[in-house]
Amino acid sequence: MKRLGGALVALIALAGCDRTPDNGELAEAEARGSKAAAENGRIECALEGAKLFDRTCTVEEMSGEGGAILVVGRSNVGYRRLQITTDGRGVVSADGAEPAKVTIVGDNVIEVAVGNDRYRLPANTGGAK
Repeated sequence: MKRLGGALVALIALAGCDRTPDNGELAEAEARGSKAAAENGRIECALEGAKLFDRTCTVEEMSGEGGAILVVGRSNVGYRRLQITTDGRGVVSADGAEPAKVTIVGDNVIEVAVGNDRYRLPANTGGAK
């Protein structure tokens, strides 16, 4: 019974705490998660016309004839090859089948749309928002 009483006191103490989330802390945690995921080869994507993004796609960088190539996608849907450009466009489709549309969506983040697939990639956006 003594153990139950201690647990009850702890629950009451926790109930009295302000549990309102701090948006700044949430944003920092999300940024840390995004950075860690990108470092682990995971990026956010919305494939086959999906409206919501999830962090289930992989990204791998390899050397190509014209420079660095990113291979992005998911095994059960397929992969896309994106050529990293040096002229400010970000990336272009490396396979040439469908053009890549690049949009800056945040500080150091671009969204790349190819067909019905969208990928969010870390990028040097020059601080644009």
